[in-house]
Amino acid sequence: MQNVEEIIARDIAYPPDFGSPTSLAMRAGDTLYISGMIAWDAERRIVGRADPREQTRQALENMRKILRAAGADFDRIMKITFYLTDIRDKAAVWDERKALFGNSRPASTLVEVSHLVDPLALLEIDAVAYLGPR
Repeated sequence: MQNVEEIIARDIAYPPDFGSPTSLAMRAGDTLYISGMIAWDAERRIVGRADPREQTRQALENMRKILRAAGADFDRIMKITFYLTDIRDKAAVWDERKALFGNSRPASTLVEVSHLVDPLALLEIDAVAYLGPR
């Protein structure tokens, strides 16, 4: 496909290195599709075990690394989805989101799920960003 490329960021667990057939993000034209981010360090270890605030920060900072690798930041996110294993963590997640996003307010969905790929993960976050023409 023309104008489609994988975006790879440093210091993030790269899925193929851990047996996953997925990418961190794909750019198609002006749009960046970011895979679900979990609060993993570069070695795919959970950061902030049992702490929804720290896990939110880590997952969003991983997302920021991807955005920056594509020449963008949080203000370019148009749609973001939060998957929480406990909906009662919503306030903590929103607080961390507000702290990192500032005045940027993309369209958003937040849902509770029964479990995630890592049993220690409390949340996963994916997003779609508009990067503009190259």
